[in-house]
Amino acid sequence: MTCLWRATTLAAVLAVGIASSAFAQAPTPGAPPPPPAPKAATPAPNKDTSGVDVTLTPRTIIYMKGNGSWDNALETLQDAFKSVYAFLDKQGIQRAGPPMTIYTEFDDTNFQFQAAVPIAEAPKDPPKGDIAVGQTPAGKALRFAYKGSFHQMEDTIYNAIPEYLDEKQLDPSGTFIEEYQSDPVTTPEDKFDIQIYVLLK
Repeated sequence: MTCLWRATTLAAVLAVGIASSAFAQAPTPGAPPPPPAPKAATPAPNKDTSGVDVTLTPRTIIYMKGNGSWDNALETLQDAFKSVYAFLDKQGIQRAGPPMTIYTEFDDTNFQFQAAVPIAEAPKDPPKGDIAVGQTPAGKALRFAYKGSFHQMEDTIYNAIPEYLDEKQLDPSGTFIEEYQSDPVTTPEDKFDIQIYVLLK
């Protein structure tokens, strides 16, 4: 299966590192067992890489289409959301769900996206220009939870997802969605709370 994300090398290195660490910590025969580690030092299980099967239904959205590079992805998305918010406020349109980024095409350096906000129904006077009315992707998907730094997502969740898909022998469709549980414009960079949806074939 073709990997859809920018890098998987770090995940492989991490897996090897964990295995090596576990091997290195194995007790030597005849040696006294090491003292148990304090409970506070034991990390909580990482549930971020466990996909949950979901079926997405289409929702009406106001969105701004754009493209950018991964190096300044957050700034690009924030600018797009600011434009969408300004349109909604000007037209008096109420939001009907968390904002989301729908990634439609991407490679190792660049991506195309829709910065979208769900609304209850399409406005009578539809927007023109860069902002449009549309529908979210629908169908079977896997949902992954992520909390932390936006800039660390590639090194953590997005390196783990392809491995999870390979393990489960699932094929992604080529579209994925980041749904922000807090405002992506005002949330501190290291405090993001995101539901990631990977659409499946």
